[in-house]
Amino acid sequence: MKFTFCCSMDNPTGKWDSLPVKLNENIMQTLEELKFTHMTPVQSACIPLFMRNKDVAAEAVTGSGKTLAFVIPILEILQRREEKLKKLQVGALIITPTRELALQISEVMGRFLHGFPQLRLILLIGGNNPIDDVEKIKSQGANIIVATPGRLQDMFRRKADGLDLASCVKTLDVLVLDEADRLLDMGFEASLNTILDFLPKQRRTGLFSATQTQELEKLVRAGLRNPVRITVKEKGVADSNSQKTPSRLSNYYTICRAEDKFNTLVTFLRKHKNEKQLVFFSTCACVEYFGKALEALVKNVPVLCIHGKMDKKDKRSKIFSAFRELKSGILVCTDVMARGIDIPEVHWVLQYDPPSSASSFVHRCGRTARIGNHGNALVFLLPMEDTYVNFLSINQKCPLEKFPAIKNVDDVLPKLKALALSDRAIYEKGMRAFVSCIQAYVKHECSLIFRIKDLDFAALARGFALLRMPKMPELKGKTFPSFQREPIDTDTIRFKDKNREKHRQKKLAEQKEKPVTPRRSFIKNKSWSKQTNKKEKKKKNAAKRKRNEGSDDEDMEELLKDTRLIKRLKKGKISNEDFDSQMTVGQDS
Repeated sequence: MKFTFCCSMDNPTGKWDSLPVKLNENIMQTLEELKFTHMTPVQSACIPLFMRNKDVAAEAVTGSGKTLAFVIPILEILQRREEKLKKLQVGALIITPTRELALQISEVMGRFLHGFPQLRLILLIGGNNPIDDVEKIKSQGANIIVATPGRLQDMFRRKADGLDLASCVKTLDVLVLDEADRLLDMGFEASLNTILDFLPKQRRTGLFSATQTQELEKLVRAGLRNPVRITVKEKGVADSNSQKTPSRLSNYYTICRAEDKFNTLVTFLRKHKNEKQLVFFSTCACVEYFGKALEALVKNVPVLCIHGKMDKKDKRSKIFSAFRELKSGILVCTDVMARGIDIPEVHWVLQYDPPSSASSFVHRCGRTARIGNHGNALVFLLPMEDTYVNFLSINQKCPLEKFPAIKNVDDVLPKLKALALSDRAIYEKGMRAFVSCIQAYVKHECSLIFRIKDLDFAALARGFALLRMPKMPELKGKTFPSFQREPIDTDTIRFKDKNREKHRQKKLAEQKEKPVTPRRSFIKNKSWSKQTNKKEKKKKNAAKRKRNEGSDDEDMEELLKDTRLIKRLKKGKISNEDFDSQMTVGQDS
């Protein structure tokens, strides 16, 4: 059974008391306290079905209120049980891909549980000792579990530590897989299969996602029984492959040269100091470097950084919680913050680097303009990347407007160079960021638009405020007359941190004493773009086998064809009529 709900987020579908099943008074009171007066389309569609013992597979645009669509029915189902749950009996399990999203869902659930003190909630995420989680479950109990797949799978193996989670979940009533497509994207398929094997077959299952994929369809078939499929689309566009971003999102792009890009970003942020902004970069190293730079260059504004390789695993959760509480500030991040995360009142999503996949572009934008609110997004593109605008409009149904030229751009690059000269930590972060940026560019999904051979390495290095060009295979044998190296021996740049500098000097002294031995040349001397990545090779072979077996997944081929057509149109090799007719033929087929 499949339903498509065509609604506008600007016009909620009805009040909570209009549901066919009356909600518990405590739930109604919490909704009133949170000022959720009306349901969103996905909530009005899912809640009654869940409560009528239906499995649900819901696809809805990002920011549409999916969390309450499963939190409310979970509470209704558990509090209506004839046989009440005991301390170590799990009634509901919510699995989500990231710690931040799990923390967020746990907070929302916690607000509602004030009215249900008999239900015990536990959060299972990475970042702390698993034994602590085992002891917490044993002492506090667990009726509702919110978890990431890795930590949950680990808990099922803790029988020797006194926790028999397999027995605890025999009473399970509801399983929810939130951001299900991301669960599969992040490689959790094996963990999910292991977890599903422990769960009872007689349960209600909800699968929530912003996009539908073939892998997701397999999960639906494996984990859901005759599910009701729900697709919530924006009003007026449901019959024509609807726009995938929220209707109240103003989506912009700006074109700037590589050496002007960071200056433009800093100028923009200085002009929007009183607003809340997310700034996305392509790599963890870029977040580390430019985050430090923004801390120094954008004064009187909190600047926080989040990425997936932070030293302390619980640090991400603390930073995420701190940023949510801010009225204004800047969060510099990677795509770890691109999906499912709900941060109140984000005014701008800035994409300094376009993401490696087009679908991630849509999810990044979805961090603003949530639940019917207004929001803005801006992507920074280099001149040779302008075709990406047409690409997004055609293939992601994500039209962009050109942003008015940012005037009076400040030149902050000399200050950034001065920071690097005064602290080796900044200098090294800049070098790592530059290298990682080029490596990410090589791996971009839209390789016909983002081509490494089109990159002006010298201009990019100037935009990074590098003191010298790094030694890396991609630059081997090339000269850069337009890049002026700083007249300084970079080995003399010291760490501001005295302990780090002391350790460095010690290592330098040890190296001088060691005899020099010739080093053998290995595959590492090949450029990133020419190295064969085993994982990628396996993926390509798997995709090839799929095609040979008659798979109809030809999305990537279509994307490449569309991009070629756009380039031919721009160069005047085909007319507008030819372009329209060929695009129509491609879509009809």
